[in-house]
Amino acid sequence: MRIYPFIALLALSLTTTAAFAADAHKAAAPADTGEKSEFNLPPLPKDAHVAQSVTVDGRTLKYTATVGSLPVRDAKGKKIAEVVFTAYTMDGKDRPVTFALNGGPGASSVYLNFGAIGPKKVNFGAEGDNPSDPPVLRDNPGTWLGFTDIVFIDPVGTGFSRSLVDDKQATTDFYSTNSDIHYLSRIIYDWLVKNDRLQSRKYLIGESYGGFRGPRITEYMQTQLGVAMNGVVLLSPYLDPAAFDDDNVSPLPWMQTLPSIAAANLEREHKLTAAAMAPIIDYTRTTYAQTLMKGRSDPAATDAMIAKVTELTGLDPVFVKRSGGRIETQAYLREIYRAQGKLGSRYDSNVTAWDPFPYAPHQMTGDPLLNGIIAPTTTAMVDFVTRIVGWKIDARYNALSYQVNKLWHNDDDAQMGSVKQLRQAVANDPGLRVLIAHGWDDLSCPFMTSVLIVDQMPAMGDPTRVQVKEYNGGHMFYARADSQSELRADAMKLYGLR
Repeated sequence: MRIYPFIALLALSLTTTAAFAADAHKAAAPADTGEKSEFNLPPLPKDAHVAQSVTVDGRTLKYTATVGSLPVRDAKGKKIAEVVFTAYTMDGKDRPVTFALNGGPGASSVYLNFGAIGPKKVNFGAEGDNPSDPPVLRDNPGTWLGFTDIVFIDPVGTGFSRSLVDDKQATTDFYSTNSDIHYLSRIIYDWLVKNDRLQSRKYLIGESYGGFRGPRITEYMQTQLGVAMNGVVLLSPYLDPAAFDDDNVSPLPWMQTLPSIAAANLEREHKLTAAAMAPIIDYTRTTYAQTLMKGRSDPAATDAMIAKVTELTGLDPVFVKRSGGRIETQAYLREIYRAQGKLGSRYDSNVTAWDPFPYAPHQMTGDPLLNGIIAPTTTAMVDFVTRIVGWKIDARYNALSYQVNKLWHNDDDAQMGSVKQLRQAVANDPGLRVLIAHGWDDLSCPFMTSVLIVDQMPAMGDPTRVQVKEYNGGHMFYARADSQSELRADAMKLYGLR
């Protein structure tokens, strides 16, 4: 029951699309930028700027939007890639700066930008949003721009960022655990130096695999680049891949997903609250885990557990019994909506789409949420960059890159997760504060994982320095206005504003 990074699930029965994406990646190969390269395309444009404004809580914020790029160089100084960023900055003394990364591997930063914390927003990621809806940018009431400048970074191979080496070398230089952390950390460092912001308070936000990156980048910058973050926000983070791997004996894989499935059931019944979830979390930690560990040695306890899981999930009791009370997520997402002919999303199990192959033995199409977010975010971002900001480029924009995900090298270090680096970063800096934020309904990166991880961490002085918060919704819980507002309020506390 391995939990997948943000877009790995897209490979499910989408080989034709993936092949198209791979061809498009080759067609949009990196440019000849004046340095030795096997590619021959026009260079990236110079940085472009536009003055804009956003109204939040009755207050008008005037800011500058910048789209530009920074080089990645190898040990000999040769440029091997160009990383594109979108920055929103305001005039004012002592403003913090926040660096934002999405996940994947293979996701650009458009989701945090136009969904969560940027000054403008486009609808996506919620039940009822359609890919063909007009991708109109509007003021984002949940933006963080009122209290921090924001720099959204597109890793190599995503957005308009591009490698200047072939795929084999790119896998070594960019598409593996440590190289990814090292070059992205250097991009943050270089942006700070280029913009004279080393004296600013610095924050990092990462979503999904970006949440995996967050502790590692923070610790690497502390210990190797000599730049310390004041705070880190991890949205739906993918912190510990190994915790999901042993589903034959360990109860952990099932403990991590059962509460999210129960939360989705409560939400469908309009009963989802933190108070309603508290006894479910307690049951998962105690009786459920103990019963799974007993196995067949205690049939009465197993029968009671199966009855309880049936009650919590709203599933058919026969299905729960045949599953042994161990609810595999993809099976659940088909089973719970089977009577409606629909599928639920791994990323928000109450976001659904029609199942085009309802009689197939396994799910034959991509994830409902992911299938619906590529069009609106891509269209909105390309229009914003090329028309509004005026950064003219003739290239494909990769909101979700199948090619990067395909090339990614899952080395042994990746399976170690980022919990070690999280602990080390917090221990290194008594001033560092961390907010880990999850949607109740997320089955790709369930909240229970982070709850268990943080509860095992030593307090290191102030136990509130690392907090886990849950919100209504799924992986992109910020698609819901109330949850986005709550996240913003919690972030302001992290930044010392409330």
